Amino acid sequence: MKQFQGRVVAPGEVKAEALVSHGGLNTLASFQKALQFGDKKATCGDQNNPDLYGHEMAGKALCLPMTIGSTTGGLVIYCACAMGRQPACLLFSRPIDSLAGAGVILADVWLKGENTKMPVVDSLGDDFLEAVKTGMTVTVKNGGLVEIE
Repeated sequence: MKQFQGRVVAPGEVKAEALVSHGGLNTLASFQKALQFGDKKATCGDQNNPDLYGHEMAGKALCLPMTIGSTTGGLVIYCACAMGRQPACLLFSRPIDSLAGAGVILADVWLKGENTKMPVVDSLGDDFLEAVKTGMTVTVKNGGLVEIE
């Protein structure tokens, strides 16, 4: 088991299967089917992200360097959480960008349902993305400690 310490953006504890992207997550392209067409599994629709395209994101520990795309990014994250179609957690190797951070924080503060929570930890480092592989088990603990096995 390997451990990585990051910064808590949205608190919570969770254990989930890893889904890893080595490129940026385009939130709108990735979640469009889930938000617009009712895909409850949140199958990634971003054809420019070969690590994620076609994979179910809902309920997974989504491990990534950063988000990319338009200013809709924060709203997309908030809406995915509000609809219960969010990843189990978001784990960033880099510091979270302001747009994704806004969506994460709004979801954490405004949404109170158990099925809308999504712990988020950033600044886990490049070593984290090198170590974690799709299919591994990831555990997020309070205080930003992330374990992979």
